[in-house]
Amino acid sequence: MGIVIIKYNAGNIFSVDSAMKRLGVDAIVSDDKELIRKADKVIFPGVGEASTTMKYLRENGLDTLIKDLKQPVLGICLGMQLMCKHSEEGNADCLGIFDVNVKRFIPQKHEDKIPHMGWNTITDVKNPLFDTTLENQYVYFVHSYYVPINSNTAATTDYILPFSAALHTQNFYATQFHPEKSGSVGEHILTNFLKL
Repeated sequence: MGIVIIKYNAGNIFSVDSAMKRLGVDAIVSDDKELIRKADKVIFPGVGEASTTMKYLRENGLDTLIKDLKQPVLGICLGMQLMCKHSEEGNADCLGIFDVNVKRFIPQKHEDKIPHMGWNTITDVKNPLFDTTLENQYVYFVHSYYVPINSNTAATTDYILPFSAALHTQNFYATQFHPEKSGSVGEHILTNFLKL
């Protein structure tokens, strides 16, 4: 099974590769457009800043490539946010796979810390990435921006307000949390992705 992890100017790519290796999968980390097009599945991870990353994707033709992919694609953290329409981070126009805008967390009370960092539960899980055993399980988050609840929300988490912990439309799946850092629960979700 050919799994390609898209290589671009974002962090976290190699921790995703390590998670794949733990599952016995030798993924290819590459920005080669042909390899990405021909992959059975594609992972679009990322830790970074939205506007500079979108600029890089456009300059390298990866923006149109990602949108045109027909195989299962998994966006992680910044990857999920870049799949949305627009991000308040750097006022960036993004890929528009999900018709929703990314917003900055605004603290409501003194104890609200930004970024949202650490373990939190996922609820209202749906789509083939999740199964009922994952309801109320803990996963690991690090983010200052969030995707509001919308028609593509596939899992919900509450921090300051309820937000999309995961999204799904057609062949595109995405998680705001880091499955590669979420222990056995994260491995379960990655395994479900590999089975799609």
